[in-house]
Amino acid sequence: MSVTVWLSGEDVGEQLIGVFNNPKLLLGIPLALAGAVFMSLGAQYQHRGVERVEQLTGAEATTGLSLDQVRRLLIRPSWVIGTLMLGLAIVCQLAALSVAPLIVVQPLGAIALVITTLLNARVSGHTPTRQSITAIGCCVGGIFLFVSFAAVFATEKPITNIELFTILAILLVVIIVLGAAWLVLRHRMRALFYVIGAGILYGFVATLAKATINRIENGSFDWITLVCVIALVAASAVGAYFVQTAYSSGPPDLVIAGLTVVDPMVAVVIGMLVLGEAAAAPGWVLVIFGVAGAIAVFGVVGLARYHPQVLSESQELDIERGSSGPSTDSRAPRDAGGQ
Repeated sequence: MSVTVWLSGEDVGEQLIGVFNNPKLLLGIPLALAGAVFMSLGAQYQHRGVERVEQLTGAEATTGLSLDQVRRLLIRPSWVIGTLMLGLAIVCQLAALSVAPLIVVQPLGAIALVITTLLNARVSGHTPTRQSITAIGCCVGGIFLFVSFAAVFATEKPITNIELFTILAILLVVIIVLGAAWLVLRHRMRALFYVIGAGILYGFVATLAKATINRIENGSFDWITLVCVIALVAASAVGAYFVQTAYSSGPPDLVIAGLTVVDPMVAVVIGMLVLGEAAAAPGWVLVIFGVAGAIAVFGVVGLARYHPQVLSESQELDIERGSSGPSTDSRAPRDAGGQ
């Protein structure tokens, strides 16, 4: 009996790649965590910039940013600083993707949720409630449960043309569906739609970035790889637009919560089903992956329902925003000195 168990353990050990057979993964993890820190800081600054532009233009951007609002954002110091920080986050993430599997790197962005929540609580004065803290714990706990096992069982291999075609085809369908939903329902949609949409697109961005890096490392930079780069840029642009609109519809930590769960979930599903990064994982590990993802999604939905700032603003829906009444005056002192 003991011999059988020992041999089974050896068979599993031969399949593992993670921290046992890929020491570079130990560099990818801290790089991904550094990217999460820059992401949380960038989100806070960008949210401040969007709020300030809404005040200056006298119009909310909940149904989409106008061209004038986009132009004002480009010269708003706080938004520019936030964008630079997000640029640093992308650099750290790309560096992490170059040395570690996608399904390990992408979920680690969940640490940004904790940092952003603490920052936003200090800036907005909305102290996190027990329900919102529980929701944050579910988000982060589910993600780190997933990463703990992914770091052990994740595998990498050269990405083929068929796999790239599959990713691009799925992305095209996603963009069509999101675009149609935005055109038809944008006047009734709030932050959660834009957060989920941006998270889906950014999941493809991370996947395409990983595919491009993989192809370059294996000397396979050809026309389809160039198409991947173009699709990556396009998905990033649409995702960025969704994120800025989400900032006008909800608090930054809700935006980060959605991105740090939906983004890695999409990237992980593609990494597992299309790129085969979980090929070495036994069935019971796949069950843990599913449970961890469900816990994280439960946390995002809970945060969307019980976030103190969301609850506070929902009680003021009968007051017209942007008017000269008390609601505008109550908000002005906090943002008067903002950038």
